[in-house]
Amino acid sequence: MEREVTDEKLQKYFRITEEALKRLEVAVHEKSLLHAVAMDFLTMAKSYFEDARYYYEKGDYVTAFAALNYAHGFIDAGVRLGVFRGEDDRLFAFG
Repeated sequence: MEREVTDEKLQKYFRITEEALKRLEVAVHEKSLLHAVAMDFLTMAKSYFEDARYYYEKGDYVTAFAALNYAHGFIDAGVRLGVFRGEDDRLFAFG
């Protein structure tokens, strides 16, 4: 059982989350009431991703890993809700 957040593990999740952010598409029309939800989820995912980078660069791997999980949580929640389109099950939990 692993009990440490290693650099290798962080790099893996940075790559997955970054690719997911690049590949996801907003699935609702901009005039839809859910468009604001999609934009909010996307903003939160990007913000947590940037927080993860910040903490990683400071050497705080635990907080960086937590922020990456929050970022990807917003991505997956958006796919599950249907405001994001994500077809790749390697990148999206509900794709």
